[in-house]
Amino acid sequence: MEFKASHRFARMSARKVRYVADQVRGQNAKRAESMLKFSPKRAAVLVNKVVANAAQHADLHAGIQVEDLVVEKIWIDEGPTFKRWRPRAMGRATPIMKRTCHINVVLAPAPGVEAE
Repeated sequence: MEFKASHRFARMSARKVRYVADQVRGQNAKRAESMLKFSPKRAAVLVNKVVANAAQHADLHAGIQVEDLVVEKIWIDEGPTFKRWRPRAMGRATPIMKRTCHINVVLAPAPGVEAE
């Protein structure tokens, strides 16, 4: 039994979010939420919302508490890039790439935990 949640088109580059995702992969969901809450990275807020949302799905649909869940999978995909231009000297322009990403989380019950 898996509980999924995702945040699509998050306005942050995938590279920055992957650094935070690597820290919580395989952790207990409660521990992952507390780690993300006190992380200084801006991406931790986005990842924490997705983990909490997946935990709510588990509680709502199967009655499994957040203490009994494990972050089984977490992956970050690149989203579309918004292309903008910045004016520069002598009539030139340089590109600005505003990157986005898709955050995906799968929580699973810890071994030995049964759904209600």
